[in-house]
Amino acid sequence: MKHIAIFASGQGTNAQAIIEYFKDHPSITVSLVLTNKPGAGVLQIAHHYKIISAIVSKKALEDEPTMSRLLDALEIDFIVLAGFLQKAPAFLLHKFSRQIVNIHPALLPKFGGKGMYGIKVHEAVLGNHETETGITIHYVNEQYDEGEIILQQRIAIEKTDTPHTLATKVQVLEHEWYPKTIEQVLA
Repeated sequence: MKHIAIFASGQGTNAQAIIEYFKDHPSITVSLVLTNKPGAGVLQIAHHYKIISAIVSKKALEDEPTMSRLLDALEIDFIVLAGFLQKAPAFLLHKFSRQIVNIHPALLPKFGGKGMYGIKVHEAVLGNHETETGITIHYVNEQYDEGEIILQQRIAIEKTDTPHTLATKVQVLEHEWYPKTIEQVLA
């Protein structure tokens, strides 16, 4: 059995889509939901699905012995970033080389990097008068949003789109493609 840890900072819609997708999977399971925000909605999702959750400070995330004990105790094989707003520390990138993935709500390399998340991305896409947008699923490396691309999916931008309508359309792609891509990477 492959054990996934989901790292998330927000409401957890992608985390929920991933948990649902793998809840009866024969060889992949979500074993941990980790957040850096005590009030994050993703904690309620973890509780609902009876998945172990952990709240870690920036200091704890960067503490190699602490994080290694937690991840090793749960036999974590793979880390999924799902709206996690902290940079993965170097020791995690080394320990989980090519075993950490992220999803970005735009077509990288455009509109990525530090500070480019959530509605800010969609505002930038529309502000640049793009004709399409989408999602990018990529491996995580030392630089924000610069890891090797695994998958991109595109959608057209309509003249009537706003940052919020674009966010909704992109989220549909995220929920459909993120779990499938994780499964393919782990196959």
